[in-house]
Amino acid sequence: MDLKNLTIETIHQGLLKKEFSALELVKNYLKIIEEKEKEISAFITICEDLALSKAKEIDEAILSNKEIPLLTGVPCAIKDNILVKDLKCTAGSKILENYVAPYDATVVKKLKKEGAVILGKTNLDEFAMGSSTENSAFFPTKNPHDLERVPGGSSGGSAAAVAAGEVVFSLGSDTGGSVRQPAAFCGVVGLKPTYGRISRYGLIAFASSLDQIGPITKNVRDCEIVFETIKGRDEKDSTSLEIPEEKESSQNPSKDIILGVPKEYFVKGIDEKVKEKIKEVLKKCQEELKIKIEEISLPHTEYALPCYYIIAPSEASANLARYDGIKYGFSKGKDLKEIYFESRGEGFGPEVKRRIMLGTFTLSRGHYEAYYLRALKVRTLIKEDFEKAFQRVDFIVGPTSPTPPFKLKEKIEDPLLMYLSDIFTVSANLAGLPALSLPCGKTNNLPIGLQIIGKPFKEKEILKLGQILEEIIF
Repeated sequence: MDLKNLTIETIHQGLLKKEFSALELVKNYLKIIEEKEKEISAFITICEDLALSKAKEIDEAILSNKEIPLLTGVPCAIKDNILVKDLKCTAGSKILENYVAPYDATVVKKLKKEGAVILGKTNLDEFAMGSSTENSAFFPTKNPHDLERVPGGSSGGSAAAVAAGEVVFSLGSDTGGSVRQPAAFCGVVGLKPTYGRISRYGLIAFASSLDQIGPITKNVRDCEIVFETIKGRDEKDSTSLEIPEEKESSQNPSKDIILGVPKEYFVKGIDEKVKEKIKEVLKKCQEELKIKIEEISLPHTEYALPCYYIIAPSEASANLARYDGIKYGFSKGKDLKEIYFESRGEGFGPEVKRRIMLGTFTLSRGHYEAYYLRALKVRTLIKEDFEKAFQRVDFIVGPTSPTPPFKLKEKIEDPLLMYLSDIFTVSANLAGLPALSLPCGKTNNLPIGLQIIGKPFKEKEILKLGQILEEIIF
């Protein structure tokens, strides 16, 4: 049996039927990691001993005829800005190079409770700031589809690990597209839930009003399983919410629904092949599923990127003030002033410094009203655009990224060009909406992602629609 292509449900059935053991499964995935990591570099830390120990525990439980949850024995990876107790958590930064997590993030606790086997921590752009995983302080990750191209970012390691078959699923974080854009670039599925749907406790903060943890998987059904496991209210995160199940509609999303296609998502600059693939899927929706397609307008889309790059760096400058060389992490210098300057000067990379400086400037006296408060007002207008659109349509669809994955080093020297990679994803974060990226084809063997944006807390509906589209696409 080919163990690397199994889904969560087939792994569960295989373990119950004793077609293979959890130990065999984990050893198989560790072998794949050993073979592929030389080329891909998706992992910062691999916890082989812990994974094998956990697999043996699971096999003993199965032999004792204990009931096992759906995720039991399933190999997974965690982005290295989400804490896993007793493992290093670097956030892709030299400043936290030797930091060992003293506790589990809430999402990790939930996965461990279900018996998921964590194989390691994945690479990312430093403090999740980037769109290519080239901003990692340690090494860039490469796209499994083409080793000369980026896997996207900032959750590039998480997406590449799933795409390469090194794990069954992974967790990433999404502040402006950091789950969806790498999922699109690597040809896998990525979900950014509604803000507050999943606890952020144990996630190293970048921009607290935008950050959300989300699953990256091989297919939409696996994405649904992981989401259902990690969602929910957490007392340790005051922004998290519990949504009663009865409020979630069980209606078939392919019946009498309308898909809205924003005209702003097909403007000059989008790759022609990306546009073509998205239109092919929309045509299939009309012809095979009889779904209505309606062009809509999200008029403030053009302001989403500048708005995001004022709010996110502002929040980052406050969140990253804690890395002062005193409490934990990299420390250098003789007196207090020297420690502050040298620890932060050497510990942070260029992109992180750029955003801290931008955020500090934006929040400074005389600029706060001119930039930050104005950006908050624009954020409200962007949110209102979606609210108006959702009065007419049920879902909003379009490309996840304006281009297929680009080459390594192609955009790293031009921050503004790099920021444009997130032009279609940042709006969902600013509005706090759920959004799913799923593969919709390839161009020159490079994956293209389709994005589905839904109403707040309607992840179930998005995932149902995603499964239906998955069938007609493939």
